[in-house]
Amino acid sequence: MDLFRSADFAAYVKKLIERHHVPGLSIAIVQDGKVASAAYGKASLEPPRDCSPDTLFYVGSLVKSLTAASAGLLVEDDEYPEVQFEAPMAKLLPGDFVMPGEEHDHVTLEDVLCHRTGMAPHEYSILGPRAKKPDTPQSVTRNLRNLSVMAPNRAEHNYCNMLYTAVTYLIEQVSGTSFYDFLRKNILDPLDMKSTFALRDQVQQAGLDNKLATGYTWEKAKGKNRKVVVDDSPEAQGAGQMYSTVLDYAKWIKAMLEHGGPLTEKLATTLTTKRIQRDPEDDPEQETCTFYALGWQVQQYSGYKIVSHDGNEPGFKCSNFFLPELNFGGVIFANSDVADTVVSLLMYRMIDDVAQHGSNGRAIREEGLGSESESESESVPDDDEDDDGLEDELREELSPGLEKPEPQKLPLSTYTATYSHPGYHDFTVQVKDDALFIDATDRSYGFTLTFKHICEQTKYICYMVLSVDPQDTPIKAEFRLEGDKAVKMGLNLQEWNDEYVWFERVE
Repeated sequence: MDLFRSADFAAYVKKLIERHHVPGLSIAIVQDGKVASAAYGKASLEPPRDCSPDTLFYVGSLVKSLTAASAGLLVEDDEYPEVQFEAPMAKLLPGDFVMPGEEHDHVTLEDVLCHRTGMAPHEYSILGPRAKKPDTPQSVTRNLRNLSVMAPNRAEHNYCNMLYTAVTYLIEQVSGTSFYDFLRKNILDPLDMKSTFALRDQVQQAGLDNKLATGYTWEKAKGKNRKVVVDDSPEAQGAGQMYSTVLDYAKWIKAMLEHGGPLTEKLATTLTTKRIQRDPEDDPEQETCTFYALGWQVQQYSGYKIVSHDGNEPGFKCSNFFLPELNFGGVIFANSDVADTVVSLLMYRMIDDVAQHGSNGRAIREEGLGSESESESESVPDDDEDDDGLEDELREELSPGLEKPEPQKLPLSTYTATYSHPGYHDFTVQVKDDALFIDATDRSYGFTLTFKHICEQTKYICYMVLSVDPQDTPIKAEFRLEGDKAVKMGLNLQEWNDEYVWFERVE
């Protein structure tokens, strides 16, 4: 803890967050059962408010380890003998959990928790609170049958948030209580995690609005941070959706290290045992190779096992980690979604110090630890240049050799209608500012699409603008025509492949 408490470390952190445009950051570390914390920068820029160890951050996927542990508590409970990690989800949730294709009938609870089912992310299929009929954990689970898979079960690692929500639905069905009530009763309360909340409403009910950090993203072109406003997404429970402080979350790290509270040594070991290699092309003998366990990521570093998980939400970047052999761990929360480099550097600098690696440590090898010669951070990509190149690439795919888009000749009314897909629900194509337009802000990951005609009166490039990011991203789209109207619409909403999601005209 000497490094953590030193003036040099504090100066380094302040310099680092300034260089990488991170407004604020809080850290807590656990070493040999003792906890220390510190905070830097601002929890809010306007009005200005300092970060503190009690500042509440939106922690995102850090909650996955809590979800996996909750499932593990059911596995260890003799009252629920049917709930086992190797039990098929289809048998645990008969009629509700159905993945497409017979080869996925045997997907187990363990498969789901380590992201090896082959199910694709399908983030844009989920309906948020603004929808006429918002999704719930049950409807998210039941919709899996209508969505495509990327690979056979247990063939490769494919991260899928929806499946963690399905696990929370299982917990609710088995326990007879809501997931958050189960989590509160069985993990949060036993660990005295009183500053950890499922939804913003709970933060407000606790009278802690003034402790909430504001999320930001760095706009390179404007040279300033932009505030990011994020709505609660109860339909994503168990995969994200959690507010906490570094002091509170350090209690969870301490429990993982000491097998405290509800965690038995057997369960802690089960949760952190490697299940699948994240990138099959990595050399498993190299430190860069990472594996997924159950709600945790595992890797080796200079002979030590690092157990960790990141949390990414619009406006926030968080991480928690621990090294069992060193009885050391930490929590780092930042209110910037471009803080990846900062969080990684700080984690490895602290690990290097505890492991006594000195100047041979990974953080120093990779980044020079903020040396005076380090140039201005380039961690924020130039999205405009990337998207210009992508648009040219998409146009070439739609019509090889076409130098400029062809004029739109058919009336836009040819295409205006509602189109439906069993997994992605309904999209309504309308006209806005003389262009075809879709408002999908009712999604959990809300967005809009503005169409630009490319060729053949059927092929388009759509400019996708997320609700949390004004930067547009081009994707491909096509229509199928019959007579004087479009009857099908294909949208390339799947980032993992080049296939369209095809919607049928319904009105």
